Amino acid sequence: MTEAQASRLDPVFHALSDATRRRMLHDLARGERTVSELAEPFSMSLQAASKHIKVLEGAGLIRRQVLGRTHKCRLEPAPLANAFQWLGFYEQFWTARLDALDALLRAEDARKSRSPRKRR
Repeated sequence: MTEAQASRLDPVFHALSDATRRRMLHDLARGERTVSELAEPFSMSLQAASKHIKVLEGAGLIRRQVLGRTHKCRLEPAPLANAFQWLGFYEQFWTARLDALDALLRAEDARKSRSPRKRR
């Protein structure tokens, strides 16, 4: 991933840093929702929900369609796929580190089991 692609992830990670917005995305994964439906679980005003939605829109995570007075939102998964790809590097990094630690601990256990135990 190039640095330019990685810098486009900043608004995505900013949007994901808030629990309310993560919940909204989770709800949108099940299908389109109106702004009212997205606000309902949080007992928040439509104005407050709209602020969260604008952050999600700015990150490219959702699309809003205006139908008269109704605003329908739907999930746009591509930015999440890019974030997942970026995180995949760190998954490989930590998997390798943890595999090395596991091998070291197994070798230590094997060495201890081969050495005679001292009796008191």
